[in-house]
Amino acid sequence: MIYFISDAHLGSLATEHRRTQERRLVRFLDDIKDKAEAIYMLGDMFDFWYEYKHVVPKGYTRFLGKVSELTDNGVEVHYFTGNHDIWAYGYLEKECGVILHRKPTTVELHGKTFYLGHGDGLGSSNRSFRFIRSVFHNRVCQKLFSWLHPDIGVKFGLNWAFHSRMKRKDGKEVPYLGEQREPLICYSKEYLKEHPDVDYFIFGHRHIEIDFMLTKQSRLLVLGEWISLFTYAVFDGEHMFLENYVEGDN
Repeated sequence: MIYFISDAHLGSLATEHRRTQERRLVRFLDDIKDKAEAIYMLGDMFDFWYEYKHVVPKGYTRFLGKVSELTDNGVEVHYFTGNHDIWAYGYLEKECGVILHRKPTTVELHGKTFYLGHGDGLGSSNRSFRFIRSVFHNRVCQKLFSWLHPDIGVKFGLNWAFHSRMKRKDGKEVPYLGEQREPLICYSKEYLKEHPDVDYFIFGHRHIEIDFMLTKQSRLLVLGEWISLFTYAVFDGEHMFLENYVEGDN
């Protein structure tokens, strides 16, 4: 089995029961550890993650410990950076054993072609978001941020993420926009024109579930989130399923 999850936003100040949320994610990983051939985490597993030279954000010990256990036992864990956890500089790879991806990646799994990524910036025409994204990815800006004391830098990052979320109505994700307006659907359609062999496009970022047939062969999945939906996808080598995690069912 190959599993796909994204957008836990661990540590988010907008999540009331943060420890409970982390434990639920860890229980899910524990439930699948003997079945998983690989796990793809498609970004924003943390609400803010910045690795200083000798310091990483406080907390997340249960999650990081479970990821380390999985990789120690031979499960491939692929971690894609999102727009909240861009700033990974070796800790997750060296200490937890993940395979880090900074850009969308095409992989072959059991004879099927998958295009995988977090999804931020793909197909979006939002200029303010694209500008902020370019700042976050800028190496000079990243270096300047590292000069902030971690107590200041991490607090700033978590508060930035919180206020960014609260700008939305009631802090909720924008509902499904329809086939013609959903950026990830539009992007995937354009990408298929040059790469018609892709069987599955799988993204996070959007915080809603989308299961959309682009063509008779190609299918798009947006994974939802691990804040209130607790959704994930699983590929058994032949079929793909979009599931909701209910403790005790696995």
